Amino acid sequence: MRSTDILRFTSHSLYFAKVRTALMLLAMSIGVASVIILSALGDGARSYVMDQFSSLGSNLLIVLPGRSETTGGSPANFIGETPRDLTLDDADALTKSPYIKYVAPVVIGAAPVSHNGLEREAIIFGSSYDAQFVIETHVGRGKYLPKSSSHSATPVCIIGATVKQELFKNKNALGQWLRIGDRRFRVIGVLADQGVAVGMDMNETVVIPVMSAQAVFNSPSLFRILVSAKSREVLEKAKKDILRITKQRHQNEEDITVITQDAILSTFDNILKTLTMAVAGIAAISLAVAGILIMNVMLIAVSQRTTEIGLFKALGSPPKQIQTLFLFEAILLSALGALTGTVLGYLGTHLISELFEELYFTAPWWASVSAVFVATLTGVLFGILPARRAAKLNPVNALYGR
Repeated sequence: MRSTDILRFTSHSLYFAKVRTALMLLAMSIGVASVIILSALGDGARSYVMDQFSSLGSNLLIVLPGRSETTGGSPANFIGETPRDLTLDDADALTKSPYIKYVAPVVIGAAPVSHNGLEREAIIFGSSYDAQFVIETHVGRGKYLPKSSSHSATPVCIIGATVKQELFKNKNALGQWLRIGDRRFRVIGVLADQGVAVGMDMNETVVIPVMSAQAVFNSPSLFRILVSAKSREVLEKAKKDILRITKQRHQNEEDITVITQDAILSTFDNILKTLTMAVAGIAAISLAVAGILIMNVMLIAVSQRTTEIGLFKALGSPPKQIQTLFLFEAILLSALGALTGTVLGYLGTHLISELFEELYFTAPWWASVSAVFVATLTGVLFGILPARRAAKLNPVNALYGR
């Protein structure tokens, strides 16, 4: 029997058993589409996180209070001591390093903001003039914090686009007074509509001087210190300088953690890649379920087509040829299901991208290739048993439908 004859016979078998064919195609296509869509979601989330951190610039260092590693020594190291606070004096000391270009002390919290009887909760971002260079921040109207903002509690603020719209409507907000907690601030700028940056929705944020933020939250400590090195080449030297300077200021104790942007990106990249693979693997289980369905339906088909098989054997068809016919039918079903699932997967990915425009979802090439490969392999593996069963039928009994 020629290859064209096998293809023609298989196609006719699938066409005249529409319900059975549709059921198996649906199972396989759902499995393949699930792998593609979930992989696209995982890869899209990874790209989103990478973009958010990349917006901070490639020379970023983040200084956190406390040490990230465990050390020997005092039992207090094991039960955990309260880490020493970072202060504005610590931030000022870092500016003396020849490898550091900008230093932005940061205080973050949430507080009610109000104007003329209108009130809403907002993110309060306390920092300095240098913060606009460390973080990708764009002022749409007005100006950013003054250069003296890191050393004085100047009552000025820059508001996000959403805060401006909800509190001032279509009025000009520049020069108006805004109340944050129990303190008043004059609006000197409005941030451009830029969405999320550094894990914060900048449209929902109010930027004030760092000392003003400390007064609002009644806290003398800093949340973080953001540092921008002069170049990528001196990033490690800047990190060592930060550790050296703070160690001198903190009674010769190395009680801070300095994280480079590369380390953050690498960590998140590895975590999200693993999660994407795990989610894709879970979705791939549905391909095994689809394969089992194909096997069961093909076994039923063999029992329903015993007379047809008996006729083939009576005409002299060898067992290997009959096995090839049924195996090819399972492979063709898997291939068609994989193709349909691929189309559905890319359509689903495109639809999700349209619904969530701020995120970019695209299926990685390996997801599509592996999904189609696994689907076809599943069809082969689970199609062998029904094909062998058909090949082993006794021709006389098969002709009688037994």
